[in-house]
Amino acid sequence: MKTTLNRRQMLSLAAAGTALATAGATAPADAQIATKARIVIIGAGAGGTALANRLVRRLAGAQITLIDPRADHLYQPGLSLVAAGLKPADYVVSKTTDWLPRDVTLIPQAATAIDPEAQTVATADGQSVAYDLLVLAPGLVLDHDAIEGFSLDMVGQNGIGALYAGPQYAAATWKAAQAYTETGGVGLFTRPATEMKCAGAPLKHTFLIEDIARTAGTRGKLDVHYMAQNDTLFGVPIVSEKVRMIFGQRDIQPTYSHVLRGLDAGAKTATFDTPEGSVTRDYDYIHVIPPQRAPEVIRQSGLSWADRWTDQGWVECDMASLRHLRFDNIWALGDVAGVPKGKTAASVKWQVPVVEDGIIATLQGRDPTETYNGYTSCPMITRVGRAMLVEFDYNDNLVPSFPGVIAPLEELWISWLMKEVALKATYNAMLRGRA
Repeated sequence: MKTTLNRRQMLSLAAAGTALATAGATAPADAQIATKARIVIIGAGAGGTALANRLVRRLAGAQITLIDPRADHLYQPGLSLVAAGLKPADYVVSKTTDWLPRDVTLIPQAATAIDPEAQTVATADGQSVAYDLLVLAPGLVLDHDAIEGFSLDMVGQNGIGALYAGPQYAAATWKAAQAYTETGGVGLFTRPATEMKCAGAPLKHTFLIEDIARTAGTRGKLDVHYMAQNDTLFGVPIVSEKVRMIFGQRDIQPTYSHVLRGLDAGAKTATFDTPEGSVTRDYDYIHVIPPQRAPEVIRQSGLSWADRWTDQGWVECDMASLRHLRFDNIWALGDVAGVPKGKTAASVKWQVPVVEDGIIATLQGRDPTETYNGYTSCPMITRVGRAMLVEFDYNDNLVPSFPGVIAPLEELWISWLMKEVALKATYNAMLRGRA
């Protein structure tokens, strides 16, 4: 039976969802553990910052050091909204130091080398930082150089968008996308063949730009194509089928097994690798998402998988504990972790308590009890004001947080509200170590 909610009930549900999310599972205990352990975290993004805040409350006397050169912290789930003109660029920007507790040391430098045998991390300014326990949470890198003929200074011009690259590029993407919604033509929305952060983002951008044109009354001018990297539209089969159905309803053409290799901005043509060889397509608007890889410091450290993702370099770790398989004092967290799912902020929310428990268990000489089941959440925006709250695990099982209330494969206003109201509040609580 389908549940019908009025607007007041929906707002109450959203508030309840925020409270539930910020309460979180496995909140840090108040009792502190005395230790002199040197804990180094590479990366002060969502995972590294959240973990540092939790560890400060759990440990007394630990030396916790974060290594990250970025002055700005980016709320990356908001980039899709910026690229659709729904939020300003500064909506996603804050200062890295705003989220860090006073009891941690921030080294604002890039990590340049990791020696897991000597247990040291080298930084760009020549420091050698010793550790007892190490957490790898540097995020990933966008390999724009892998797209022939493309550079970031093109974004916003000649019908080129690239929202992943950061807030200024997301805003520039909207400039190009908005022009496309007004003048029309062929739009190509791409997705790389590598693993990537938030695999729903390419679909969100496609849906939003199509919907904005439809609302403006210019949809008839647009010929919209989604260029899938393989023979599916999403990694979870039931979600892929739902997306295919929505594409059919809205006349969005899926083009399978087309991976962007290069573009000619002057001619407005894009070259794709396909199973039959390279093909060239004309475009009036193209959204570029490049291949994504582990940072060079990870790929050169000897800590990556040797027999999978060899072109990407994700950290070799146990999919349940996130602990490195060869060095039991190292954990992977967030985008860099070499696990089958988990490159979203929602995944980080559930990974952080697992890594925290692994560290605490190591210090106490016990076995860890927390495990990560691959939980990933994608608020799949399908229109301005509508979304599907898609949540799944390693086994592609749907794991809805509100079963019987929010149907995961229905386009609902309440799911949009969860994205608009609850998600950023939950994210900020996570950074503080409270979710």
